[in-house]
Amino acid sequence: MSFLNPQLFYILIVPLFLFAFFILRHRDNITQLFSKEVLERLSVGDDSFPLVVRNGLMFVALLLMLIALARPIIDHGARTVEVRGLSAVVALDISGSMRAKDIYPNRLEFAKKKIVSLLEAMPNDEIALVAFAHLPFILAPFSSDKTTLEEIVDGVTDKYINMSSTNFIALGDYVTEILANKKPKILIVFSDGGEKKEVERFAKIVKEQNVSLYVVLVGTKAGSPVLDEKGKPLNYKGSIVITQRDDRLGEIAMQSGGAFIVANAGSQDIENLVATIKAQHISKRSGEVTIYDREELFYYPLALALLLLLFSFSSLPKLGVKNG
Repeated sequence: MSFLNPQLFYILIVPLFLFAFFILRHRDNITQLFSKEVLERLSVGDDSFPLVVRNGLMFVALLLMLIALARPIIDHGARTVEVRGLSAVVALDISGSMRAKDIYPNRLEFAKKKIVSLLEAMPNDEIALVAFAHLPFILAPFSSDKTTLEEIVDGVTDKYINMSSTNFIALGDYVTEILANKKPKILIVFSDGGEKKEVERFAKIVKEQNVSLYVVLVGTKAGSPVLDEKGKPLNYKGSIVITQRDDRLGEIAMQSGGAFIVANAGSQDIENLVATIKAQHISKRSGEVTIYDREELFYYPLALALLLLLFSFSSLPKLGVKNG
């Protein structure tokens, strides 16, 4: 057995024994306050412990608490665990069409929930977050801290939405820089699609840079009106602008050796996509974690200390006055 905080024991043990010395040698000074006749009329309950015993119990309880503070443990040694995972960039479309409400509550919020499901399904992988519309920008660099990444995703609100068209060419150039030193190069895009020319040039970039593209398509083929920042439908030449999901982005993913899904309710779709990614790429070694196998023992002396204090305080003398 050893202690994690032995310095606390060494620092406090001397004051504890000094305290015990004065307590155990304490003499009741009540005779200096009352006359002998008055003391004879006072009686102490028979159910109490003697003063020395009570003080001794308190001292032992304090000593046990001090031992608990020092954290006694049984050390079973350290183990090194190899952590394996993939590196991937997750790109979220924040173009104006993501305000459409053909899926609840809208495409942006639905896509965010799917990204959170993806993060939960990839606990040992490092993820970088990117948002894109007319121009892409980094939300979070590569990280395995999924709690922080989820908070960042949650912070992407309607205010991020850019009414400009989706620039997939800029996204392709930007992501290839981020993935330059990664093998394999994995890009996961959450989007409702884009214009034909943009998507075709994006496909060329993905192929040339050997990027494995995976796409999560949001929205419906029936479509929904494009909404402005006030929630009103956009009009173009007297007609309401309708945005429909474009599946050509998914076809490009298949051509790159990746895969795509059309997002739906539940988490099975994301779990299937992650399983596909894992099956197509061998997880690389991402580091080692040292685990210390220790058995904590502090609760034993702490529990005994509380029990002794209970006995000590429950045995305080009860003063009464004799009749007569």
